[in-house]
Amino acid sequence: MRPVFISGIGTGIGKTLVAALITEALRADYWKPVQAGFDEGTDSQWVASMVSNPQTMVHPETYKLQLAASPHIAAKKENVHIEVSKIVHEYKKMSSGRALVIEGAGGLMVPLNEKDFVIDLIKALDARLVLVSRNYLGSINHSLMTARLCQSYGLDVAGWVFNDQYMSYEQEIAGWSGYPVLFSLPFFDLVSKETISGAARNISPEGMGYLYQSL
Repeated sequence: MRPVFISGIGTGIGKTLVAALITEALRADYWKPVQAGFDEGTDSQWVASMVSNPQTMVHPETYKLQLAASPHIAAKKENVHIEVSKIVHEYKKMSSGRALVIEGAGGLMVPLNEKDFVIDLIKALDARLVLVSRNYLGSINHSLMTARLCQSYGLDVAGWVFNDQYMSYEQEIAGWSGYPVLFSLPFFDLVSKETISGAARNISPEGMGYLYQSL
């Protein structure tokens, strides 16, 4: 069963929210192999607190780094070298036939070390990619550049999740990129277990179909 990898057009665009939602919808396991910065808690802890179903297992990080910075910088500060092969090895140990949602760090070209980027990790894991885009000035450009990069790397993209009231142009991004819309999310004033479970139930059958095709 192939993992579903959550990445997107940058940092602070709602990847962890979307990862929790898809984890809940699929009753999958969750894993963030590289966590950089945890003064306010880790993404794994947040997802664990937001998922309602009893089946989900949250796997521990392979690299848990103190500094909230690009992973390669945070790793250097702790004299750690992030190795894609080690992450893949950990993935193979946990692979049990259950659906697995993997959350990346930042966007596709976030460096993990001096030569490997998040996009290289996605390739090494043979994961199906879900792209998260958030509505802000410039997000069309960032979304389409991300899509073009996916195409040049030959990534298997399940589709888009649009976050934060995208008005009308999410369909234009989907059309220009060639990747379908899995689902869209409004801006949430408050995120809770109820928010996550409700949004998970509201994913359209078509969107769920795309997600199940990813597995």
